[in-house]
Amino acid sequence: MSTVARGRLRIYLGAAPGVGKTFAMLNEAHRRRDRGTDLVVGLVEVHGRRKTAEALAGLEVVPRRTLDYRGASFTEMDVDAVLARRPEVALVDELAHTNVPGSRNEKRWQDIDELLDAGIDVISTLNIQHLESLNDVVTKITGVVQRETVPDAVVRAADQVELVDMTAEALRRRMAHGNIYPADKIDAALSNYFRVGNLTALRELALLWLADKVDEQMERYRREHDIAGLWEARERVVVCLAGGSEGDALIRRATRIAARVAGGDLLAVHVSRSDGLTGASPADLARQRMLVESLGGSYHQVVGDDIPRALIEFARAENATQLVLGTRHRGRLSTLLNGTGTGATVVRLSGDIDVHIITYEGLPARGRLPGRLPGLPRRRRSIAVAVAVVLLPALTVVLTQLRDQLDLPSVMLLYLLVVVAVALVGGLYPAVGCALAATLLINYYFTQPLYSFTVLHEDDVLAIVVFVLVALLVSWVVEVAARRTAQASRAAAEAQTLSMLAGSVLRGETAVPALLERLRETFGMTSVTLLQRDDSASWPPRPGHGRRWAVVAGAGAPPCHAPAEADTEMPVGETHVLALRGRVLPAADRRVLAAFAAQAAVVIEQQRLTEAAEAAKPLAEADRIKAALLAAVSHELRTPLASAKAAVASLRGSEVSWTPAERAELLATADESLDSLTRLVANLLDMSRLQAGAMSTSLRPVALDMVVARALDELGPTGDDVTLRVPADLPAVQADETLLERVVANLVANAARHSPPGQPVMVSGSALGDRVELRVIDCGPGIPESERERMFAPFERANADGSAGLGLGLALSRGFAEAMGATLVPEDTPGGGLTMVLSLSVAATAPGGWQAVGAQGARAKRGSA
Repeated sequence: MSTVARGRLRIYLGAAPGVGKTFAMLNEAHRRRDRGTDLVVGLVEVHGRRKTAEALAGLEVVPRRTLDYRGASFTEMDVDAVLARRPEVALVDELAHTNVPGSRNEKRWQDIDELLDAGIDVISTLNIQHLESLNDVVTKITGVVQRETVPDAVVRAADQVELVDMTAEALRRRMAHGNIYPADKIDAALSNYFRVGNLTALRELALLWLADKVDEQMERYRREHDIAGLWEARERVVVCLAGGSEGDALIRRATRIAARVAGGDLLAVHVSRSDGLTGASPADLARQRMLVESLGGSYHQVVGDDIPRALIEFARAENATQLVLGTRHRGRLSTLLNGTGTGATVVRLSGDIDVHIITYEGLPARGRLPGRLPGLPRRRRSIAVAVAVVLLPALTVVLTQLRDQLDLPSVMLLYLLVVVAVALVGGLYPAVGCALAATLLINYYFTQPLYSFTVLHEDDVLAIVVFVLVALLVSWVVEVAARRTAQASRAAAEAQTLSMLAGSVLRGETAVPALLERLRETFGMTSVTLLQRDDSASWPPRPGHGRRWAVVAGAGAPPCHAPAEADTEMPVGETHVLALRGRVLPAADRRVLAAFAAQAAVVIEQQRLTEAAEAAKPLAEADRIKAALLAAVSHELRTPLASAKAAVASLRGSEVSWTPAERAELLATADESLDSLTRLVANLLDMSRLQAGAMSTSLRPVALDMVVARALDELGPTGDDVTLRVPADLPAVQADETLLERVVANLVANAARHSPPGQPVMVSGSALGDRVELRVIDCGPGIPESERERMFAPFERANADGSAGLGLGLALSRGFAEAMGATLVPEDTPGGGLTMVLSLSVAATAPGGWQAVGAQGARAKRGSA
């Protein structure tokens, strides 16, 4: 049974709408069709652009599928029809599009994935703002929330991604010529989303993202073809951090080196030993990581016992061109005992990677916490053996020549000097061997009878025994001193680690993944996983009773899904377990591991308390609302009640004879007060429903111009003095018609209260991409930016002078807007005043004629304003 080869995906990527992605895709389609390729159009959005429609002509188009949703009809790509047609290539526009509910898949990229699985090549389009990883960045730049996103992994998996590039100025000219949006939308677009700064930032995001994509392709090609050599496509500078305070200077030096070449990358790497806790300072590494990231670089941590080789392997894996590392000024003796150092080894192994050695003055040695407590390094023991092998024969040759001038005690002292020297260099075991060898040499060459291992005199026997004991004692003292030094270093490192953990608690660091990553790096583990038992049994489980475990968080890979999979485990409280994979930790390390477990327990408890506090927030907010409601009842309700009661009491009184005009005025006062009271009670009930989450909405396509017209009619005389600029051909919006009318009425009434005489409120509408914005503009005194959020708090109203009063209109307006999936934000009005911007989602295509009816109704109500 043959397997169908997966199709290839090609994406035209753009920085913003209008750069020509769809046009480029259609041109590519014509070229392929002319070459004989079987090609169809699965779905292409023309958006009313003449040149795009002309480019679509002549291509086979698969009919779309019609779907009914909430009383409206929409069209989507017919996946089944495309699969049945089985072309070689299918064109599917707008990769990030969200399908209408009831479609085969939720997202269009999932439809495309089905076509690819069927062996059909797909050509699609995408704007950079729809990438999921860049969504928050784009929102900060443009102020527009992109609700339709596509996972980065989908785009990175594409076989080809081609950038359709255009400068910001050229795109704005295209916009001004009417090639992107209709004429009535051009001004709003140019002054909002299509500002030069926005377009330049989006273009840079697209170029940088595509550069990373190309870099991934190059690395994949090098791996597939086993290319180990350096490809200097761009400068990449790797700075090696040992975990000391000197790392700050190294990072800045490496940053300057990378900055000399445009597009240079900075990577910082720290190599952790795999045999135990590292000797690096966690505080220094954390600070240096922040420094690297603030300078635009990236921080990495690898595990390796051979530090030079680990550095070179990392540099080659990252295709680095330059390596920066530091080294201390060292004396000749230090070089003899400890070797040439990491720097010299890195230079020898570097090959075609340039190595920069930055020297600095030696700092006080930091504690090192290995997995075990060796007395002295193996290298020093080897040097001690070599010293003994050289000095003992040389001393014997010299002393045999001076045998007549020296007595036995003097000879023993000279040999003891050699033993002490060997003990100082290599510790106990080389010194013991040296002492035994020296004893044999003394016995053979300097005690009677000579040249035999026989001792004739008892005092010579005593001298030899004392010599051996003294040599052993001196060697043992040196070894103990070395072990005590190692223990002190370990204790210092443990104290530093525990201090770091205590500091993180005081600073309120409660991120479990960050704690697990720190634990993994500290112990040099492959992975660390926090597991939670999903039943109520106590730890440890009884024999023969298995437990189910859930992964709460983890660092590294692969994670452990049960404590039995871990090399080392540590209980955290009664329901959680830390599972470490990589090696079995010795008992000495479990003391520090227990501290990490205690910190994890604190973090888990803090998260539980935080969740409890979050759960209590609605209750606190409800209490605040109740208190404000009482204030509103005592203040806002009292005024209309008092006015209505006074008017009715006056009419019922017999002491005063009222004229018809006076009676009419009193009745009007009572009617107006009761209307005000009715509106306030309705607002209170709506606010209560909003706070309780009981506000129901019925979202459907709505003609915005018609809703605005009805809202202004509802306002009576207030609505007549409004400048209306809402085009009749705006796209329908997805909203609850009743709630939207209430929002518009509240916003216009609020703006009218603050607009000075002779300067009417303006209501304007414009379409921008997949959003429609309604702006309610007043020319009043405005509100300071620091006070604007108070406008939307229930029962509070921020005035221009910074004072506050009770109110519900704006709070309800924002609540209604959010209930419909819209946003309501304030902006400054040029020249003074405040603009309330209501942003709504464009509804999918409405049934034919429906939008035109709404436009006609709006024109009938508002005239040609």
